Amino acid sequence: MLQELTSLPDGLLGLPADQLEAALGGPVLIHLPGKRPAPLFLSVLMHGNETVGWEAVRKLLKRYEGGRDLPRAIALFIGNVSAAALGLRRLPGQPDYNRVWPGSETDGTPEHTMMRQVTETIARLKPFASVDVHNNTGLNPHYACVNRLDASFLHLANLFGRTVVYFLRPKGVQSMALAEICPAVTLECGKVGQARGVDHALEYLDACLHLFEHPRHPVADQDIDLFHTVAQVKVPETLSFSFGDWEADILFAPDLDHMNFRELPRGTSLGRIHVDRRPILNVRDERGEDVTARFFAVEEGELRLRTPVMPSMLTTNRAVVRQDCLCYLMERYDTHLHERD
Repeated sequence: MLQELTSLPDGLLGLPADQLEAALGGPVLIHLPGKRPAPLFLSVLMHGNETVGWEAVRKLLKRYEGGRDLPRAIALFIGNVSAAALGLRRLPGQPDYNRVWPGSETDGTPEHTMMRQVTETIARLKPFASVDVHNNTGLNPHYACVNRLDASFLHLANLFGRTVVYFLRPKGVQSMALAEICPAVTLECGKVGQARGVDHALEYLDACLHLFEHPRHPVADQDIDLFHTVAQVKVPETLSFSFGDWEADILFAPDLDHMNFRELPRGTSLGRIHVDRRPILNVRDERGEDVTARFFAVEEGELRLRTPVMPSMLTTNRAVVRQDCLCYLMERYDTHLHERD
């Protein structure tokens, strides 16, 4: 069952993410009133090791007397506190909390049921906007993601910064489920533990609380760099890999994440291959089709790009590669900015 509260438990804002499970017992949806009743829906800790959202929310609510003097109501969903207690993305055997929202390609777990309950509850409140706050594990700029190209979504994303990513996969993410209800964005706020990420998220959320309405005019071309995620890259479970620290089937560069948000030319090497097996990578487009051969080839023992591309979320965290993916591949999408005008 989904826990719902109408006020913050005493002392909650004094707790770091790894102490929330002891205080809350599990995920919780907290409703806080504000001067404008249509709430800003905030979700944090969809991944237990990505603490930027909770840290920003703690500071935000302290700014408004513990949530008692808000310019707009807030509905706050605190997610995977059990994984947060151990500093993990998710626990072994748990589904990914950001892959089980309505629209997911999987079903049948208590987490799927819970996210459906959250979505239905928020829909009844007619929210003003939805913001899901995340960290990256690799070296990435701060950016916002959208799942629709409507002006209201793009303005909400552009408020965070000029770099915006449009994606349709993976399915079952919070922002895609909430996009059926209100303008929705995902924030990617850099690595865990960086004060700049917390401060950026804090000021963004505060700005959202003060928005009266969503602009209807298009975002100016010169104010946004829009990218489209065209594929997700995974390493097959049957192959070992490392980032230059031990011999493996695939030996990636130790600074592989420095390639994020760089337009890489054809022929760029991502690493050395030490095994004669296929496939080396599993690359799927936004329809779920295998497009590995379109993007990668093995040439003289090197894993090389077959076409120019820009990666995002490249990580050197082996656990994240196994639990999620190696990276996403993107293309510039500025020419599509006005296709919904």
